[in-house]
Amino acid sequence: MARFRRFVFPFARPAVAHNLLLSVQRSQSAVTCRASLKWVCALSAGSLPVWNVPLLQAAPLPAPLIWFPNVPGALSPGKAPAHGALRQVGWHGRRPAAHDLFPTRSRKDLSPGRPQAGRVRSQGAPSGPHRSRTLSGGTDSIKISTRRVVSHGAEEVVNRQMINQFVAGTNPLEVLALTSPGASFASGDPSGMDTSTNTFYLRGFNLTQLGVTVDDIPMGSQMFANVGGATATQLFIQENISRLEASQGAGALDTPSSQTLGGVLRYTTSDPSDHFGARISQQFGSFNGFRTFARIDSGKLNDTGTKFYGSFLRSDHNLWAGYGYQKAWLGNFKLVQPLSDIGKLTYSFDYSDFSDYSPLGLTKNMERVLGYHAHNFKPDYHKATQWAQCVVTGCMPPGSAGLTPDEVSDVGYQGGQIQRAYLNALKIEVRLFPNVRATTLGYGQVANAWYGGTQPGIVTPEGFPMAEFAQHPNMRRIGFTQTFDIQAGRTNAVKTGLWYQNDYMQTWNDLFADGPAGAHSMFHHLHNDRAAHWAEDRTNTNTFQFFLQDRWTILPGMTFLAGFRSLTQTTAGGTRHDWSSQLARQGWGLFYSHPANGSLTAAAAFLPHFSYDWRFGADRAHEVYWDIAENMRAYDYNVQFSSNTPWSGLGTASGASGQQVFNQQKSRLKPERTWNYVVGYRYTSAFLTAGVDYYHTDYINRLGGLTSGSALNPVRAYLNLGNETMNGADVVVTLHPLQALGLAKDRWGDVGLTNSFSYNHAAYQNKALPTSNGPLNIKGKLQVFYPQYMYKMNLNYRYRHLTANFNVTYSSSRPLTYTNDTRVPGYWTSELTGTYDFGGLGFARDFQARFGITNLFGGKYFSGIHGGAALTGDDNPILYPAAPRAFFGAVEARF
Repeated sequence: MARFRRFVFPFARPAVAHNLLLSVQRSQSAVTCRASLKWVCALSAGSLPVWNVPLLQAAPLPAPLIWFPNVPGALSPGKAPAHGALRQVGWHGRRPAAHDLFPTRSRKDLSPGRPQAGRVRSQGAPSGPHRSRTLSGGTDSIKISTRRVVSHGAEEVVNRQMINQFVAGTNPLEVLALTSPGASFASGDPSGMDTSTNTFYLRGFNLTQLGVTVDDIPMGSQMFANVGGATATQLFIQENISRLEASQGAGALDTPSSQTLGGVLRYTTSDPSDHFGARISQQFGSFNGFRTFARIDSGKLNDTGTKFYGSFLRSDHNLWAGYGYQKAWLGNFKLVQPLSDIGKLTYSFDYSDFSDYSPLGLTKNMERVLGYHAHNFKPDYHKATQWAQCVVTGCMPPGSAGLTPDEVSDVGYQGGQIQRAYLNALKIEVRLFPNVRATTLGYGQVANAWYGGTQPGIVTPEGFPMAEFAQHPNMRRIGFTQTFDIQAGRTNAVKTGLWYQNDYMQTWNDLFADGPAGAHSMFHHLHNDRAAHWAEDRTNTNTFQFFLQDRWTILPGMTFLAGFRSLTQTTAGGTRHDWSSQLARQGWGLFYSHPANGSLTAAAAFLPHFSYDWRFGADRAHEVYWDIAENMRAYDYNVQFSSNTPWSGLGTASGASGQQVFNQQKSRLKPERTWNYVVGYRYTSAFLTAGVDYYHTDYINRLGGLTSGSALNPVRAYLNLGNETMNGADVVVTLHPLQALGLAKDRWGDVGLTNSFSYNHAAYQNKALPTSNGPLNIKGKLQVFYPQYMYKMNLNYRYRHLTANFNVTYSSSRPLTYTNDTRVPGYWTSELTGTYDFGGLGFARDFQARFGITNLFGGKYFSGIHGGAALTGDDNPILYPAAPRAFFGAVEARF
């Protein structure tokens, strides 16, 4: 398939310039520049940045010239144009404004030095009819119409069209996993939005080990709790996300992140429209679910191009098993202000409020005994009290035959969370010189939450056998990034920048006494002034990162990138106050609270990154690429009652205290590092896309939490698990058979069929893992929670106004323990969706209807895994069964 090239339109008499309507057909690609003229159209996925192309010094001509700088034989400095390289086109319309000579590059896609490999697509997206996209800047716009977006390098993209093929509100990470090799997503929630049951991996790395940004704003660790950032999919409305780029290689130097060990995830939200409009979507679904989305775009408000949008989301559905619901309110606001002809300013404000009852985490044995639909006891308060009393006395309650005492204590009356986050960001993009662009981004976030539930076995001063335990964190972070894109000569695109962030978190760990009259409400009765304070945790974290890279265009279609980044992060704090002894004197019966306090620093002065990409052959249909980088991940931080951090859940009441364990670990722990290597090949044509790549990772100083005991009183250690070696390969083929047979799309439609297979062998290398029972050999044991094999099939059919999509995925069994003695079996997932676009209907300029079925074949399997792994045995309640078959229907109108 032919790539788009860059076009320069040098006019001999700028003062007499007119509106230009240009259409160039080359091979099977088409480009259309519409509306007011842009003097430089950066429409290419080619290798030369915009600033590379000098304006021609042309004599007066009756019509403009089109220069194809990357076409063989095209005009180059000091040479006459070859035949066909310089063409004339007609022009008509208005006289140009001054900004036509130096148009605002209003999107990062047009920035110098930004890898054109970023203009990519997830395999499996149908070619279908031409797609359209509008790039806006200043007072002009460019409409790009393409047949498909093609992947480049070790990178995949989910674009808006791909997201629209799934049920409205589907987590973009799930869309990525269903359509891209090497990605794995599982959840106990039909839409995949409940972070407490979600599991996402990208080539062996989970969400806490990937760099994540939204519109270049660092989002921190995508943990269940908002620590050091916010969960991207819970703060940004899915309809406002225009694309999700996934770098499956060694990451990206310019991504502000302290946890990147493998790839990065870059979300991009849509800009406000140039024209006034409104959009309303209403969805209903299984489990009494509904979802309402509304957005209003102001259009351009004045001659300077000011525009904004405001959007709102309200969703609500019941848990599919047991009592409870999951509710969400989200708001996104975005304002764009062009700055004359030199850049633009973007301000955004985002808000989210989640209130969720949590499903019950299970062991494999609990699922066998209690059933697939096992859940917390609410609203059966009497049964919850019976079981809690047995936790205290050691008896086995009615209905618990087959469970262990630890598993009896894992079932409580209720559990849930409230999460609220507010994020502000201001970005200024300015062209300082013809070859230098500066981007300054400042952001601030505040967030607070309640996490917790009923804890059977905690005895109140009145002697009641259970109480509500709740964590109440308050977090604020502020930070900025500063980057410079510098075009150094014709072949070198240099990029450099820095990032700083301060994150402060205070968490109250509180108790609320239950009694015979009933439990507290998870969402109405939890207030600090009514609580018995158990402990207070505080952490303060400072992060600094610097990077420098140079992308060298060796030949047209061949680029080489070299660079490095420096990273340092220091976290100080832990348990500031612990009132266990005071509560014990008041009559509370508590378990050990694991207090620990201190500081840790992770630092690396030189983390190199090298990558190479070569596209060659007719229409550059062949591509060879490789990627090599070293990465370091700073230490996680959280409260003492959490898990998998150096400050959390350490020690025991009868052995070493939490503080003693922390002090011992501080001298032994080293930050995690990886060396990542990727090499691959891809072929792209009009009806066939095929790719294969191999990756290898050397994982150094891998850290992990070892957990034993019950949910009531877990015993944890945070240890260096030694090194790990990972080898994997992905193969993907996308075929458009109707195009291959030469059948017309307007008569037969278009079929896109994608098949992919992924293999991953990630094995621990430690022969002497320290445990309470002595050294344990786990060398050769596979990484926990990750499938070794994955197969995916995506079938998409488009015929005029109808689109249908069918997905099937197989994931092999996953180890639950470091010794691999316990596994969850492999499983199949399936999903079917369909959309019909009615076009204009009544007052609506566009009206669509959408229908979807998740878990189409009604499979029963463990989907999400959330929590720490055990050394051996089926001891941890960290498994969440998949939701049964669910149905969704939605209508959407645009005005």
